Amino acid sequence: MKKIDLVVGARPNFIKAFPVYRALEELGCFELRLINTGQHYDDNMVAVFFEQLKMKEPDINLGIGSGRHGEQTARILDEIEREFMSQKPDLVIVFGDVNSTLAAALAAVKLHIPVAHVEAGLRSFDRTMPEEINRVLTDQISDLLFLSSPEAEDNLFKEGKDKNQIHFVGNTMIDSLICFQPLFDSARIKDSFNFQDKEYILITLHRPSNVDDPANLEQLIASLNRVAEIAPCLWPVHPRSREKLETIRAKTHHRLVMTDPLGYLEFMGLQRDAAVVITDSGGIQEESTFLGIPCLTVRDNTERPVTIEQGTNKLVGTEYSNIPAVVRETIVEKIEHKVPELWDGDASGRIARVLSQW
Repeated sequence: MKKIDLVVGARPNFIKAFPVYRALEELGCFELRLINTGQHYDDNMVAVFFEQLKMKEPDINLGIGSGRHGEQTARILDEIEREFMSQKPDLVIVFGDVNSTLAAALAAVKLHIPVAHVEAGLRSFDRTMPEEINRVLTDQISDLLFLSSPEAEDNLFKEGKDKNQIHFVGNTMIDSLICFQPLFDSARIKDSFNFQDKEYILITLHRPSNVDDPANLEQLIASLNRVAEIAPCLWPVHPRSREKLETIRAKTHHRLVMTDPLGYLEFMGLQRDAAVVITDSGGIQEESTFLGIPCLTVRDNTERPVTIEQGTNKLVGTEYSNIPAVVRETIVEKIEHKVPELWDGDASGRIARVLSQW
């Protein structure tokens, strides 16, 4: 049987990879390995997936951990190259846009192993974002490009990719959402903070542009304090953001509740029942669009324009003082949206069928 290695490293990768692994396994014609680089290593960020969702445990854990971008990418590249040299897979599948994505793709292609990139062609056109560099470079060296939205095809054509490499399959993150939606349950958390459905705001913010600079972060907290005057807020804090928050002295409003990262089922239940989501995450822009929840993205650009054109997403920029006013407007607005094309729960099945023919 042909050998396929699926490489994951960060929390979003697991959600994208799980249904692909399952779809390939069901075909019964591939020898599969799931390799976790350990880019995300906090139990609340990763281990909870295996506990809650009964996802397949990785066959290999490289345990890379955190570090500077260059340091982390280099360590992943070194360790995963050894794995590929040892086991000689026939194909490597990478997901998304994290450092693990680029490092695994680069290691594979230098060993003349074909690479498939799931979630290819997304572009923010902002080269200050590490993720944008990872996306562009991974696509350039990949043999198969699996797209989650139609505009990605034009991006890839402009970068010289061949039509035969490109496959519009839909969004594997939505495959997981649809699969696990009946299990979403945030009742315990809502009860503990006395939150009512559609009356609270869910926050996730972790990008360097928002949290790395202390002055920026203090302004952001000041703005979120004003948002908390409008409605109670819950912010499950990414370990990276928590580290940055400890470097400033900003006081937080008593209705701006911060918690440790939550399990997937609890977080998705909270997202489903929120009045508004405030985020800088790409994945949450997609999930909120599918769920029909208003999403305010604290960025000046997005690599997921379909969530604005068809979904519930608004770019609010990084002038943080504007956020409270936009929240007030959004709470009373009636939002019309539709679910983007092929976000139907079968993206992974399409990928498996393409790979079987390939």
